[in-house]
Amino acid sequence: MNGMGIGSAAALCVAASGSLLMVGMLTGIWKYLQMSRSPEGLAHPYVDICHRTALLYSFAALVLAALAHFSAWSETLNFWAAAVTLFYFVAAIANYALHGVLQDTDNQLRRPHRLGSGTVPGAVIHAAMLGLIVGEVGGLSVLLSGALKTLYG
Repeated sequence: MNGMGIGSAAALCVAASGSLLMVGMLTGIWKYLQMSRSPEGLAHPYVDICHRTALLYSFAALVLAALAHFSAWSETLNFWAAAVTLFYFVAAIANYALHGVLQDTDNQLRRPHRLGSGTVPGAVIHAAMLGLIVGEVGGLSVLLSGALKTLYG
């Protein structure tokens, strides 16, 4: 707990929320600049995805903060569940930003899996997606179950 009675997991989530919101705002500038220079008035699809995802994940991090705050589980378990979930939020945004910078694809799951001028093996893409699914859903499940245990016994 910090001096305000907020556990470290909830504090991490609140700090991440504000940081992700800032990323969303800054990528909004990037999106606007691309739109203003495009004859069609559009940004690269992954610049748009990066911007929207950062904004959505910023609010999702607040939900994680509330769940961590109410969780019946240990602060250590809550912290790591939140940290893993937030790690995958940030990794997804970073991946979208990378594709936006490289402008190498408009669908990262289309074969061949493009990364710049090269390709990534399908097994790597599928392993990364499996990690994201397990990390995000697993972390949320820990925090949600802990909050439900506190709230409803």
